[in-house]
Amino acid sequence: MAIGDFAGSVRRPPVDGPSASLGYSTPLYWLYEMGHAALNPSRAMADASRLVLKNPINPVSHTTVGKSMAAAFELFERTTRRYGKPGWDITETIADGQRVPVHVNTVWHRPFCNLLHFERAFEHPPSRRQPKLLVVAPVSGHHSTLLRGTVEAMLPSHDVYVTDWVDAKLVPLADGRFDLSDYVDYLISIFHRLGGDCHVMAVCQPAVPVMMAVARMEADDDPYVPRSMVLMGGPIDTREAPTAVNALAQDRGIDWFRRNVITAVPWPHTGALREVYPGFLQLNGFMSMNLDRHLQAHWDLFTHLVKGDGDSAEKHRDFYDEYLAVMDLTAEFYLETVENVFITHALPKGEILHHGRPVKPQAIHRVALMTVEGEKDDISGIGQTKAAHKLCPRIPEDKRVHWEQPGVGHYGVFNGSRFRSEIAPRIADFILNQEYSRSGTYNGPAREAGIAASDPVDAGGTEGLPANVTSLYPRNAAT
Repeated sequence: MAIGDFAGSVRRPPVDGPSASLGYSTPLYWLYEMGHAALNPSRAMADASRLVLKNPINPVSHTTVGKSMAAAFELFERTTRRYGKPGWDITETIADGQRVPVHVNTVWHRPFCNLLHFERAFEHPPSRRQPKLLVVAPVSGHHSTLLRGTVEAMLPSHDVYVTDWVDAKLVPLADGRFDLSDYVDYLISIFHRLGGDCHVMAVCQPAVPVMMAVARMEADDDPYVPRSMVLMGGPIDTREAPTAVNALAQDRGIDWFRRNVITAVPWPHTGALREVYPGFLQLNGFMSMNLDRHLQAHWDLFTHLVKGDGDSAEKHRDFYDEYLAVMDLTAEFYLETVENVFITHALPKGEILHHGRPVKPQAIHRVALMTVEGEKDDISGIGQTKAAHKLCPRIPEDKRVHWEQPGVGHYGVFNGSRFRSEIAPRIADFILNQEYSRSGTYNGPAREAGIAASDPVDAGGTEGLPANVTSLYPRNAAT
């Protein structure tokens, strides 16, 4: 879920003259919309034919030919449709030993973001404090609902809030720009809305703006700074174990991205004429990275439909309904992020700016820090998130944790069975440790595991880290 899975983008030869500044992708969005509109009649006919062929009253529906034709029509309809934003579909959770209804409410709003509160309607108050947890979803192509599993895992023990980013093509030009500095402003405003009595979890891309927001608040001695921040699979320093995505950004440079992936939103979208990195180009990059796997998955769907394996077909639909739902990013935010994070490495160098003012991570000293990485992460390589500890030397040693999860890739860092069973409990313990550390009544993970708070972050591999970086969990404790 990097801010630039752009390996599938079209390469364009150098162009000189006035046309060079127009960009190769300028007409692509308009052509994409025309193509989608032209397919509407065929898509409608395919869907109607599928329904006729699947109707049990139709004798053909019980034949292999009929099932094959219905499956082919469904594949055509699914591969040519536009996937809308999925719903959260979280209506209840098990918290404090009771089944609790969950209501999703918007409690803060800006043109490019809504803050959602997953409010749990307890019949009886919980027996112990439920910390506020702000989950900052990435602005990287997919909707915030991609973190549904993350939210579900944290709801039993936390009062969860989520940043629900708005598709840029739906925001009118009159609502202004949205760049990296605006992102940081949004986060600071949300921390103020939550009153500082909260913890923040940044999943992938937002690790950088979250650290920027916290650093600015610390430098200004803001009383509403969060108590802790959890950075998960984030590109804090992409010079560490660079991945293919990082290398591609370095190779092509920011001008290539400006010319080749930025286009204007066409009419009749609300945000017409806004410059964006469109979702369909991002999806092209996502799909091309593992094209053979996606082709095989769709062939499997066809065979499942023919064989009548409804459960397997439904799993495919559920996954791709989410995966194929993408959103546009504003051009200014996308380009600033690619340049600062992947090309110039401005944050670890101390050169990144917020409204022209330098951001200094070394100012962070009141906020506890936990970093989480996946052993097989091919988007944010090992060490890129852990580098946050080097940038924050003033954080006390008893307020630091680093965890490397064995056997998971990028998505496994924040979703799936290992996240639920191994990562989420550690995050919950870390947050509770910070909640109670002020009163000195709780030292959760360290006390429960019998580990001294001064143990090193890893047994080996600590080169370049300050001496006060510690971990409450040794790497071999995964099992």
